[in-house]
Amino acid sequence: MNSHQNTITAFTALGQLFRDYSNHTNESNVDIEKLDNALVSASSRNKWFTKENLDFCIRTWGNTLTESNVSAWLNAYPAQHTTQRLGLVLAGNIPLVGLHDVLSGLASGYSIELKSSSNDNILLPFVIGFLTETQPEWRDKIHFTDGKLEKFDRVIATGSTNTARYFEYYFRNVPHIVRKTRNGVAVLDGTETPEELTALCVDIMQYFGLGCRSVSHLMVPKGYDFNDLFLALYEYRALIHHNAYANNYDYNKAVYLMQQLDLLENGFVMLKKDSGLNSPIACIHYSTYKTIKEAEKSIESQREQIQCVVSSCLKNSLTFGQTQHPKLTDYADHVDTMAFLLKK
Repeated sequence: MNSHQNTITAFTALGQLFRDYSNHTNESNVDIEKLDNALVSASSRNKWFTKENLDFCIRTWGNTLTESNVSAWLNAYPAQHTTQRLGLVLAGNIPLVGLHDVLSGLASGYSIELKSSSNDNILLPFVIGFLTETQPEWRDKIHFTDGKLEKFDRVIATGSTNTARYFEYYFRNVPHIVRKTRNGVAVLDGTETPEELTALCVDIMQYFGLGCRSVSHLMVPKGYDFNDLFLALYEYRALIHHNAYANNYDYNKAVYLMQQLDLLENGFVMLKKDSGLNSPIACIHYSTYKTIKEAEKSIESQREQIQCVVSSCLKNSLTFGQTQHPKLTDYADHVDTMAFLLKK
């Protein structure tokens, strides 16, 4: 088998493990038990990694890592063997957020020095352990580090807009991808169906809105009626019983009220008129437009801050409910990771 086929086999095996777990099949498999233990530990370690969010993550990756999907992704690129070393600095805002970079590094033949986030340092090591058991030649190719990266020929570093400045400087002498804070945006025109608004709420509320693909800003026409959206959001009312989420809701609401800002809120989520794309937990920003062309122009002017756009009235946008289901070719920040790694 060529190197791509070995990689496809390993990645597909991981997808099958995730599907077996989600579908409650093959439960006697020792790897299913290990995965369950890792998920329990991850949930105990990180307050934002609830069982619901972890189950969603595993199910989503399981549906993504099918043989047809992985084959179509990797066969679009030439197979290579390299002695180069890839440094990865991963985020931990949502479960397995750095997995795509790990898969890309392995598929490109790199040895990987990996600095994982303390927020996601249980589930990702389990996944890498499973992959190296499936493909033993990778066992010596992935190394975790708690300190600074030291041995690398290329780097992919993910962090906030503030940490990006440090990354840009520190990795200035090697080819690198530095990712900054980005957000999802939704453009509404008031004709959305209840089903579309329900799907939009998944884009907004999944992972508590912490993902870079989470919709944190709504663009709506002037005079937009938010009642139907609030009705759809009501399905997520139980989030207010999550202590960390509730604390953020109470704190942000108190700050806004002291500033005498006008808010729309329903007891567990707030809507605040604000041009900023990045909204705090339990709050959704919104802005108004006069015409769709005005909304398009606004999106284009902020393209560097936007990860994805969801809409039923805008061309070349995602359909509602799809922001948290990226394809393997939906590269972060719209930069082709595989092409970067394979570039001579």
